[in-house]
Amino acid sequence: MICTGTGLFKRLSDKSIIEGILNQDDKTLNWLYDNYFQTVKNHILKNSGTHDDASDVFQDSIITLYSQICDNSLNLTSDLKGYFFGIARNIWSSYLRKKRVTQELDPDLVADTDENDSNDPMFERIVSRSFQKLKPDMQTVLNLFSDGYSYEEIAARMNLKNESYARRKKYLGKEALLEIVREDPEYQEYLRFRK
Repeated sequence: MICTGTGLFKRLSDKSIIEGILNQDDKTLNWLYDNYFQTVKNHILKNSGTHDDASDVFQDSIITLYSQICDNSLNLTSDLKGYFFGIARNIWSSYLRKKRVTQELDPDLVADTDENDSNDPMFERIVSRSFQKLKPDMQTVLNLFSDGYSYEEIAARMNLKNESYARRKKYLGKEALLEIVREDPEYQEYLRFRK
């Protein structure tokens, strides 16, 4: 391993970090945490996340990086820290998209909704699993809508005739998702759990 300095101020080369991750070396993983976690945490806290969210995203980012190293799909176009932060940012953006879809669905699914229901991990898991069962074009329209795109922009991105088609497609996607959620066996358990 190529190192300079000592302790917390020790600098590891990107190559050494990659080798350490591949070998699941505890020292390398601790070094990563000491040197990369704060950047990830700051981003997540600034974007409506918690310390726990930051820890989860950091762990998921390490797993993603490890997978890319193992299957030779790692394509560094910047330094490793910037690349790692990009992975973490994408994971957090994906989480926020799913959360927005979940929050939008919650009032439609449960008439006596409680503000905190859309933050319920069980409900989020049901919606996330159901979302994966949607047709790709329905996933796309709901993702674009939850990312804040207008119907006109959605129509342009998806090559639809006009914004009325985009509005209709979003409505159909949402209805299809609601139907899949209602059919999920865990959803009935979730309803009983809420009472």
